[in-house]
Amino acid sequence: MSKNYVIGFPRIGEQRELKRVLEEFWAKKCSFDDVEKIAKELKKRHWEYQKDAKMDFISSNDFSLYDNMLDTSIMLGAIPKRFRHLKDEELYFAMARGNASSVAMEMTKWFNTNYHYIVPELSPNDEYRLNASKIIDEYNEAKALGIKTKINIIGPITYLGLSKRVDRGDVYEFWGKIVPLYEDLLKVISTLDDEIVVQIDEPIFAKGLDTKVLSLIKPTYDRLCKVSSHIKITVVTYFEHSNEATKILVHTPIWALGLDFVHGSINLDSLERIASSGKKLICGVVNGRNIWVNDIKKNVEILEDIAKSVQKENIIISSSCSFLHSPYTLKYEQKLDPQIKEWLSFALEKLGEISLISKIFFDREDNLGVAQKEALQKNIQANQSRKNSSLIHNKTVQTRVHNLAKFQREGASTKRLSIQRELLGYGDLATTTIGSFPQTPQLRKARSDFNAALISKEEYDNVIKKYINECIAIQEECGLDILVHGEPERNDMVEYFGEQLEGFAFTQNGWVQSYGSRCVKPPLIYGDVSRPKPMTLEWIIYAQSKTKKIVKGMLTGPVTILNWSFVRDDIPKSEVSKQIALGICDEIENLQNAGIKIIQVDEAAFKEGYPLRKDKIKEYEEWAVRDFKIAVSSAKETTQIHTHMCYSEFNDIIDTIENMDADVISIETARSGNELLKIFKKAGYTKEVGPGVYDIHSPRIPGVEEIVKQIELLLEVLPKEQLWINPDCGLKTRKWEEVIPALKNMVEAARIAKDRV
Repeated sequence: MSKNYVIGFPRIGEQRELKRVLEEFWAKKCSFDDVEKIAKELKKRHWEYQKDAKMDFISSNDFSLYDNMLDTSIMLGAIPKRFRHLKDEELYFAMARGNASSVAMEMTKWFNTNYHYIVPELSPNDEYRLNASKIIDEYNEAKALGIKTKINIIGPITYLGLSKRVDRGDVYEFWGKIVPLYEDLLKVISTLDDEIVVQIDEPIFAKGLDTKVLSLIKPTYDRLCKVSSHIKITVVTYFEHSNEATKILVHTPIWALGLDFVHGSINLDSLERIASSGKKLICGVVNGRNIWVNDIKKNVEILEDIAKSVQKENIIISSSCSFLHSPYTLKYEQKLDPQIKEWLSFALEKLGEISLISKIFFDREDNLGVAQKEALQKNIQANQSRKNSSLIHNKTVQTRVHNLAKFQREGASTKRLSIQRELLGYGDLATTTIGSFPQTPQLRKARSDFNAALISKEEYDNVIKKYINECIAIQEECGLDILVHGEPERNDMVEYFGEQLEGFAFTQNGWVQSYGSRCVKPPLIYGDVSRPKPMTLEWIIYAQSKTKKIVKGMLTGPVTILNWSFVRDDIPKSEVSKQIALGICDEIENLQNAGIKIIQVDEAAFKEGYPLRKDKIKEYEEWAVRDFKIAVSSAKETTQIHTHMCYSEFNDIIDTIENMDADVISIETARSGNELLKIFKKAGYTKEVGPGVYDIHSPRIPGVEEIVKQIELLLEVLPKEQLWINPDCGLKTRKWEEVIPALKNMVEAARIAKDRV
């Protein structure tokens, strides 16, 4: 009897091997053969780790060189016209990153995670054609190693739902074009073995779909299940409950249904339907999105409750979602506080948890071996230790939060902006950047040497000062109106702040893929949060001393710090967020008292924290807006507050943005023209906006006239008095030889656009 299952596995490698070889390839320091060699080694290792952990269902095709949605577009032949003259890896990476002649495809967040996917572009004029080579090759790679895998594919309804039509029509009208290709794919897969499990990921079902889309589920899976008797189709959803879709799926011939019982406990309401259908139930009880040890006893209790409805032989134990969202392994963590480390579990360790839960649930605790009994006891002790540890609770913080009286800054926005424009002296179409500048190899080496005690603090500080001096000089040479210090002292926009806040811990190797080769190392919020001392004051003041132009103070907002961290799960997230907000509030007070006139509080991850279900959104918005306003509540009327948001569809949150009450908001729009900005006009937004005028996720340098056209598109929507001109995100990941000409072109374009108005 099959007992356990993994939705998917991390692909970057346990020491970011994929990141390194990709970046060497893009820099022309190695060949694509080298990339493929590393990829093959990583897949082999991933499969063998799962086999050693006694996983019954191991995935192929969960690996990707950049993104699985991009892989699916390649598989379906959904290739935008501007890339069709390219082939193989040149085509693949141009679609993801752009090239000298073509803008990259749009990128946005994968549901409410910090992972980004490449948004498919669909056109009524396109003809689609199946290319199943990656899937075939990967399945055979595993088979040659003696490992029979299930094949993971993104489902047709999710693929369509996450796509965009270039003519802005209904993406689901392409159902008749796409589903036949999935049928063809399954025909090809059916030739690979006598019996194959195909996992079809349909996370869009967890959002709660309208009747029109729900009506596509049965015809889709009736058709796909008829393709071959050799294939067992599993439909998996995650990140929330999917009861509406489950009601339909139980009446299709699928073999199994995978549900998330960590983030979608309401899935329990569907047990009777699943039981009566006789289908296998893949129970996602091990959290794939967080890093705390699972409470194995509690997991078993949940499974026993499920078994009261669903027969035990039809239950398979699983992760709640792919381990893509979890760091790889704890084995390289040598510096963590031992007490905190025992509370943690990464992807490899979670495999052990699934295996142990399976053993207890199916064979009973009495039948555990010595090592398994020790592992269970260790798990019980870790959970008890975490619950009672003095590291977690800070009464001073709790008292301050409880007694909080001021929840927002003073003065109406219209009055504030009038005062600020006169005081700060900037004109229409003012130019600035989002904050960060290139993190050079020299800078990274200095930080690494300092952390390893190979250079003194004085030597390290001199490196930072030299960088800031050069950064200010470059911005003045480019002609920017409002400057930044470049953030050379910051390893990451969240980690940097977390390192200076109490209640945070940090890993050495807890990397998680964000997009492509971009990896982040989220902090761990394990206890009550406080700010012992100023975090940014020294370097912002230093930068301001080097120029007569205004230098923005750069902070990360409380909601983004929360959403880009692994957060404690013993109290509500809203309480953790409020604690962080008070620390940012204190920082703003320090900065403005030191003469800093503009302070940017980035909420890049504000939107990605949104619940997938509409009935939960109001609660999130209330505390998220509350905590941004608490964070900036110390700002005077004369202090201009900026914020920045990434990859957001603003239609449904424009009122929320208005309520945040920032004086200026910058947004990523470079890959979507002026569409996002139209929402601001429609809503009657009166504050100032900095829509990104070029895409920083691509290495290409936009020309002056290209940026002028982009600015003119923006001016069709909002007046020049309301617009700022800036790149669409920070420049940390770019190189100076890309940044400097792009910024010069941007400033020149702003000048030309201003003259034409």
